[in-house]
Amino acid sequence: MSEDSQFRSGAATGIGSMPGGDAREAAKTVTGSFEDFPFLAELPSRGPGADMIGRTAGMLVDLYARVEPSGWRFGDRPGRDTRRARSWLGEDLDALEEFTQDYEGPLKVQAVGPWTLAAALELRNGEAALSDPGACRDLAGSLTEGLRLHLDEVRRRIPGARLVLQLDEPSLTSVLRGQVRTASGYRTHRAVDRQVVEATLREVVQVHTDGPVVVHSCAPDVPFALLRRAGAAAVSFDFSLLTERDDEAIGEAVEAGTRLFTGVVPGIDGPLSDPAGSVMGVRTLWRRLGLRPGLLAEAVTVTPACGLAGASPDYARRALAHCVRAARSLADNPE
Repeated sequence: MSEDSQFRSGAATGIGSMPGGDAREAAKTVTGSFEDFPFLAELPSRGPGADMIGRTAGMLVDLYARVEPSGWRFGDRPGRDTRRARSWLGEDLDALEEFTQDYEGPLKVQAVGPWTLAAALELRNGEAALSDPGACRDLAGSLTEGLRLHLDEVRRRIPGARLVLQLDEPSLTSVLRGQVRTASGYRTHRAVDRQVVEATLREVVQVHTDGPVVVHSCAPDVPFALLRRAGAAAVSFDFSLLTERDDEAIGEAVEAGTRLFTGVVPGIDGPLSDPAGSVMGVRTLWRRLGLRPGLLAEAVTVTPACGLAGASPDYARRALAHCVRAARSLADNPE
């Protein structure tokens, strides 16, 4: 099966996080909103272990982390925080399984990518794992093995699903530019060589051998070309942060077959424009790049700009429904 066939034309989906702490309610909302492209909801408001760093730390193999006042830090053995993270993930999978009986089609699961994880997880000395190339390699290897086990578990529970793996990399640009602060806050860690960043990402991306990988970042200056070379089938981003500087990289990505997950619906409560208005900027970008209008629905998946953890439950439901209508508008009227 080709990677492209895993994405449905005119599709919409969410980023990952949802408000509240009720796994069944979140799964019901997600599967009810996105009948063609649901995702495994994350509920960070439950506390440490449900946050994106803690959740992914709980997936690591032979590496363990615990919560310190400064954040997540490596420990010697799995403790209460690891057990809590794994328990919540199991609860979320139970809920998703319940609402996806007999489902066949694309299904997205999310985890933090290796570089954002390295920027966030602390070594025993309190500095980020990013400060130690050996620790970064170990972390990437542990993450790869953990993701393999996680994907196997989701396949077992929802056998009809065609899995799409999303790697969340909001810190990637800061890692490339040497902007990640040290523990003291007075200095920054040196920039990581782009080839090392790309090679590590490629290693993790290759864990998903039978489906596409999306890399998500709602930070400015997403490195589209690097992600494409690392094997990402799609790039997910906050559309409002694009500038014309990104045009060339986006045009090349689309022409190379990379799918765009365009974050056009605000992630926090506020007024929603009409669905056609939400994707007007995407149509404008397409014209500016000289791309074929008919390619729009094939190349674009509509999403919120970022996760919805900070939104009200009512707004989150409306935002997800709005994404579906905006995607339909794009497919029905690409001009």
